[in-house]
Amino acid sequence: MKKTLMSILLAASFAAPLAANAQFAVSINVAPPALPVYVQPPIPGDGYMWTPGYWAWDPDVSDYYWVPGTWVQAPFVGALWTPGYWGWAGGSYGWHNGYWGDHIGFYGGVNYGFGYIGVGYVGGHWDHGAFAYNGAVNNVTNVHITNVYRDTSVIHETNVNRVSFNGGSGGIQVHASAQEEAFARASHPALPAAQVQHQQEAMHNPELRNSVNHGNPAVAATSAPGKFSGPNVVPAKGAPAGGGHPEPQAQQHQETQAQAHPQAQPQQHPQPQAHPQPQPQVHPQPQPQQHQEQQQFHPQPQPQPQAQQPHPQPQEAHPAPQQHAAPQPHGGQEHHEDDKHEH
Repeated sequence: MKKTLMSILLAASFAAPLAANAQFAVSINVAPPALPVYVQPPIPGDGYMWTPGYWAWDPDVSDYYWVPGTWVQAPFVGALWTPGYWGWAGGSYGWHNGYWGDHIGFYGGVNYGFGYIGVGYVGGHWDHGAFAYNGAVNNVTNVHITNVYRDTSVIHETNVNRVSFNGGSGGIQVHASAQEEAFARASHPALPAAQVQHQQEAMHNPELRNSVNHGNPAVAATSAPGKFSGPNVVPAKGAPAGGGHPEPQAQQHQETQAQAHPQAQPQQHPQPQAHPQPQPQVHPQPQPQQHQEQQQFHPQPQPQPQAQQPHPQPQEAHPAPQQHAAPQPHGGQEHHEDDKHEH
């Protein structure tokens, strides 16, 4: 495989001025993956702002990795988050850092979802020192937040795509306005420590690398920064290249199927038990496969010791079709029909 050409540039040297938070921009010659499809986890409480997930670059392993979307407590009253974005310039893709400010700046026209539709932010606004959430695009029904409204007019289900970069071949062809450029040049505070830690933990999580998850990270979004396990951790779904963990999903589905038919097995196998001798002669190979499958699925070994020889054929018959049922086809449709809660 051709080795990726990569160089690290100081943020101040890149085309668009970046936040003065001592971060770096990266310039590489491989386009970032498409944005995964996922649902937004519930908000942890009032005063939190949604920061969408994005693909970052790890120069140590020369690979993209997914930084899960998460809820971050607003660093100050009136704070709005401008997401970072990848842009094509000078023959390579460069990363423009996101930042907090009084206004939403340019983020490449990338549709990150959940209010970040490519320009501006329609997920809410500040009102007399408190943030008002648009419940039509944010998952804010789990906690008692009184300052919630519902505006579905901002939802546009047409022209929805998952392109994660601006410019170049296949990129989004929009440019920053003069006002958005002014917002980018303004002074911005350093990122909250929790937000920086969230990005660092994502970088050191091998499962979030694109080469491992193939564009479908197991942790696509979290309810709080740095929380990559437990409840309210949302996996991606519907990536066209396949899931990041297709085998565990298939195994889990098989195991569910095996548990769903515990009583059916004794009913299906009285006849094979009556003919134990032909089994070893006609099917000498299924027995090792059965043994391997029993090692994978823990609920199976105990009910099967009495009829271990006659069981291979029924067990082998069920998992194979289920593996090809693949849960992937659902993701693309859900993302298209409900952009307000998935991206």
